[in-house]
Amino acid sequence: MVEEDAGVYECVAESGNQTIRAQAELSVQVPPRFLKRPMNIYAHESMDIVFECEVTGTPVPTVKWIKNGDMVIPSDYFKIVNERNLQVLGLVKSDEGLYQCVAENDVGNRQASAQLIILEHDVPIPTVPPTPLTSATADHLVTATAGLLPSAPRDVVALLVSTRFIKLTWRPPAEPNAEILAYTVYYARDGANRERVENTSRPGDLEVTIRDLMPEVKYVFRVVAHNKHGAGESSAPFRVATQPEVQVPGAAQNLVAQANSATSIIVTWQEPPSDNGPINNYKLYYMENGAGSEQDVDVGALWYTMNGLKKFTEYSFRVVAYNKHGPGVSTEEVVATTYSGAPSAPPQNVTLEVRNSKSIVVHWQPPPPGTHNGVITEYNIRYKKDGRRGETDSTGGNQLSQTIDGLERNTEYSFRVSAITVNGTGPSSDWVSAETFESDLDESRVPDKPSSLHVRPLINHIVVSWTPPEDQDIVVRGYAIGYGIGSPHAETIRVDYKQRYYSIENLEPNSHYVITLKAYNKVGEGIPLYESTATRPLTVPDPSPMMPPVGVQATVLTHDTIRVTWADSSLPKNQKITDARSYTVRWKTNYPANTKYKTADTNTLSYIVSGLKPNSLYEFSVKVTKGRRSSTWSMTAHGTTFETVPTSPPKDLTVVSKEGKPRTIIVNWQPPSEANGKITGYIIYYSTDINAEIHDWVIEPVVGDRLTHQIQDLTLDTTYYFKIQARNSKGMGPLSEFVQFRTPKAPGSGKLGKHPPSMDLGTDTRHSIGGHNSPHGSPTSTLDSNIMLIIIISVGVFTIIMVVIIAFICTRRTNYQQKKKRAACKAANGSHKYKGNSKDVKPPDLWIHHERLELKPIDKSPDPNPVMTDTPIPRNSQDISPADNVDKEHTRRNSYLGREQEDGVSSLSSRRGLRPKIMMPFDAQPPQQSVRNTPNSDMSPALSSQTHTVDSLETDVPSVTYLPGSQDEDSNRSVPTAHVRPSHPLKSFAVIAIPPASIGYEAASSSTPLLAQAGANPQVHSVKTASIGTLGRSRSPMAVTVPSAPDVAESAKMLDDSDTNYSPDELSEEMAHLTGLMKDLNVITTA
Repeated sequence: MVEEDAGVYECVAESGNQTIRAQAELSVQVPPRFLKRPMNIYAHESMDIVFECEVTGTPVPTVKWIKNGDMVIPSDYFKIVNERNLQVLGLVKSDEGLYQCVAENDVGNRQASAQLIILEHDVPIPTVPPTPLTSATADHLVTATAGLLPSAPRDVVALLVSTRFIKLTWRPPAEPNAEILAYTVYYARDGANRERVENTSRPGDLEVTIRDLMPEVKYVFRVVAHNKHGAGESSAPFRVATQPEVQVPGAAQNLVAQANSATSIIVTWQEPPSDNGPINNYKLYYMENGAGSEQDVDVGALWYTMNGLKKFTEYSFRVVAYNKHGPGVSTEEVVATTYSGAPSAPPQNVTLEVRNSKSIVVHWQPPPPGTHNGVITEYNIRYKKDGRRGETDSTGGNQLSQTIDGLERNTEYSFRVSAITVNGTGPSSDWVSAETFESDLDESRVPDKPSSLHVRPLINHIVVSWTPPEDQDIVVRGYAIGYGIGSPHAETIRVDYKQRYYSIENLEPNSHYVITLKAYNKVGEGIPLYESTATRPLTVPDPSPMMPPVGVQATVLTHDTIRVTWADSSLPKNQKITDARSYTVRWKTNYPANTKYKTADTNTLSYIVSGLKPNSLYEFSVKVTKGRRSSTWSMTAHGTTFETVPTSPPKDLTVVSKEGKPRTIIVNWQPPSEANGKITGYIIYYSTDINAEIHDWVIEPVVGDRLTHQIQDLTLDTTYYFKIQARNSKGMGPLSEFVQFRTPKAPGSGKLGKHPPSMDLGTDTRHSIGGHNSPHGSPTSTLDSNIMLIIIISVGVFTIIMVVIIAFICTRRTNYQQKKKRAACKAANGSHKYKGNSKDVKPPDLWIHHERLELKPIDKSPDPNPVMTDTPIPRNSQDISPADNVDKEHTRRNSYLGREQEDGVSSLSSRRGLRPKIMMPFDAQPPQQSVRNTPNSDMSPALSSQTHTVDSLETDVPSVTYLPGSQDEDSNRSVPTAHVRPSHPLKSFAVIAIPPASIGYEAASSSTPLLAQAGANPQVHSVKTASIGTLGRSRSPMAVTVPSAPDVAESAKMLDDSDTNYSPDELSEEMAHLTGLMKDLNVITTA
């Protein structure tokens, strides 16, 4: 007995009209038999593997697995799949060993074994493992080809975290070292040693979704990249916890759907069994089977009637409960079918076939699908003659034709058909007519050939016409037309026997076709009739060209964008496009000359061309196309794009030393390749520190488009670094790469020669010192160098001696003139005694409303180190009594030497017009008297060329006090004024000289000597004076306005009229005090 003998056996006994049957089942028990044995597996740690084991037998065997002699107990990592396969998740080294699949039933048992070997990560998995495997096999596997492995993937983050899955994403390694082929994600529960693996599906994927996780559990993830050399470094462990599971409703119970009518179904259900809070509502999902689109409706009760459905149609339903946490678990689908109804459409394709003079066969097709509305049980055929009541015939629901007999000869009948279900009769088809034969014709043989065939070719179709066969006694059911290029058997068309012409469509122009025509009946096709013809060639007249667009204009929008607009003369006045026409815009620039046109199409009357070059002239033209008609190109319009900042630095920056001037270098360069406009200048940056911030480098501006510049006064034997940038009207471009240059050594600094200058582009390469090379590379001898050095030193010593002699002579001459003038002054003033002791000289205490002091700069002195031009103020401690209300700390102020920068002038100039007047209170005033101070006549010529004048004040001033409120004095009081003209910006001031108290208060001369200009013959001018009241009279503070000083000629006249002179020592002492006053004045004005 074999397994195939099992089955049901039946015994049949028959006796006359009676039959008896008896059945019995035979079961054959078969011991287990393996259909698929487990295979040996190589794997790496963290991988998932499956041992497959398929068995058969009767009864069905049970399968269990044994590892190294121990029973495998299912867990989170060891799972029995499909009741027989063993799946191990997240391999670890301890999983290695021998696995046995044991199958057993009531008849017997069988076992099959396989081995699992865990390889190191750098050992590849063999593609075809050998049959005998031992643990020693892994020791002999060839390691992977050594190569550069990728670094660790970066920025591993969780893109989406749910209750059961986590979506991870990351960035590629910083050092891939080759194309990344795949990524591997290792994951495990936090604290567990057993990892699982998930690989990306495609190269280049940077995200993966890890599924089948547990809710509210923390997992650890790491990612490894693979290239052709192998697996790279692992990313840092990334920990994330899944979301807790929300308490959503369970599935509704006892879902039932039942048809209520032909167009409605009622659906009922019960509440979910789980107690996860109150149910807010239900959502009923329904779908017509086969439609593919599911719809839904919200329901607040436990039932719902679905109306408006199709008749006799199957629908599926399911229900989802909602609570405050959201949707719950869906129910299983249930199916219900609506009741049937009468068909809603008539049968299709009703045709008639005349059999003979007394019968016609009617053919039809069922109504369209979806309109049956039930099972069609029968069809109703109604037929009639013209003008008479019709008759009815019927047939079964599965029959699609019916023969109507007993008709009259040579009579036309009309027929129509309707479908019927158990619910009623549907609509009828349209009437179709056919005429019975006049007599019964012969159909025992095929028809003769048609009596004639005519063809009329056109471009892509041929009209065929014919006449029936001459023998009218043979039945003709129709005609068959065959045609094709070179052969008539390519295509065949059948037409009705009444038809006498047919048009063959969709043919190729200018092609030769062969056409055949045959009459046929039920016996077969008759003799064919052939004809050939050629279709006409396709001749298309050339369309007339369209008028080109007019009024093309190019409007510049930005540095790289121009809008092109135009008008179309073929459009109406409103220029509205109503047909399918398009416009083509082309443009190019004339630089370089061989630039090709670029084109773009549009359907509007304007187009914005982008991506142009800045500061470039472009020409534009447009043409219009409508169908196969096109115009010529329009007249061109031109537009120049705006400038923008240079986008590339100047090129070919070089630095060379100037011949004969070692402290001077010449910088050369070429314009930037992308100037993006007219270059208006360059800025050269140079520094001795390559690492210094760019704002700490020295700047040399170059105006215009010059390509060379000299820089002077550099330090010898010093390495300089140079950069340059270009500018145009829009701004500055990028800086060039630095160029290194070393200035030559000082003459004679080398032992045998000079160190030549060196220049390097971006590097620190220096030329070695040659033994006998000049800066220009020409040889010279040691003797010549020594002679040249002696000559230079001799000339320098001689020059210094001459300068000392000339300075001594000038000093003696100046002292002599001063003594003469001092004697004249003493004779004129009698009792006047000037005290020049330095310890008695003190400047007046001035509180000045500095906001109204006007400083007027004149031309800058050519002296590179200008000094202050001071006017001494002789004072004696016994001449001036300090006021009681004056603080001693204001009796002396530090001097302030102004800086040479012009920004100081700007800051002072910005305060002009807001400064208050100078307020000078006087407690006792003498009779009016003019006092002039005599400046030092020993000043250098550069200083003497700058003249300062001041109007005198005819008074003795014990103290000068600054009163802020003095600017509100009575406007009727006359205000004395003084003129101040600075000799240099921020460097010189003219101040008021206060005479000592010992001088008598009588009228003095109206002029005071000022600084004389060396070598000049000044003209004599009258000098203005300021009156400050009378002596012995207490006066309130008075404003002193400081206007401009007299010019040089007027100052020279006052100098000539001076009768007071002081010694050089006295003047130097007073100049020091005046310097302190100037510093005070500068501090006040800049505060």
